[in-house]
Amino acid sequence: MTGKEKINVPLMAELAAREEKPEYLFWVGCAGAFDDRYKKVTRAFASILNHLETSYAVLGTEETCTGDPARRAGNEMLFQMQALQLIELFHSYDVQKIITICPHCYNVFKNEYPELGGTFDVVSYVEFLDNALSEGRLKPDLSKYAGVRITYHDPCYLARANDVTEPPRQILRLLTGHLIEMERNRHFALCCGAGGGQMFKEAEKGDKEIFIERTEEALETQPGIIATACPFCMIMVTDGLKYKNREDDVKNYDIAELIAHALGK
Repeated sequence: MTGKEKINVPLMAELAAREEKPEYLFWVGCAGAFDDRYKKVTRAFASILNHLETSYAVLGTEETCTGDPARRAGNEMLFQMQALQLIELFHSYDVQKIITICPHCYNVFKNEYPELGGTFDVVSYVEFLDNALSEGRLKPDLSKYAGVRITYHDPCYLARANDVTEPPRQILRLLTGHLIEMERNRHFALCCGAGGGQMFKEAEKGDKEIFIERTEEALETQPGIIATACPFCMIMVTDGLKYKNREDDVKNYDIAELIAHALGK
């Protein structure tokens, strides 16, 4: 959906070598770095940051897992090892603000790192994008989605865990006049089925997998696009559309991709 032009992404180590300090550390996350589908979201958001001339940098090969999956799976020792390693790295670069495209990373940085001595100003990318749009710093082509029915799936770690429900909706209402809510939404939204470490284990016994039920709820709104804001949610919704044989007529895009496309990126 986004273009193929080369995007310049600054590295924290290179800026530090020049004694420069960016305003934001852009935390990419495991999915944004390694998952082929979510790499497109990383690219889309980086193109928006560059469009806004935002002062930011990424860690590149210095970025490691936050430890969130380890804690969810019950391995507290591994979580603390990974978290303390990253906190030390952040302090070495004097990181103050972190912006991330993964709600799981957002939640663990914001709510769980402080107990280990890592207190930072953590911003979700949907909040960042909503602010940029409301302040007029981003001017997307609103004709891109004219007449397109869009439904939005709330990630658990944005809505239920951190009360981030309105910024993504404000973005989507701006992009389309046809934002259609699922019956279960905001704090009462159904999980995509991948949270709490479920992404990395086999499905448990039951009548129906969660991602299938959630995809069915989304399809009941008769959308042209299912918008997501989390790598795990994107994977599960995409799998759900394939399972229902609807991937040709219903698309799953991240909010950053929708904005980047409307900016011509």
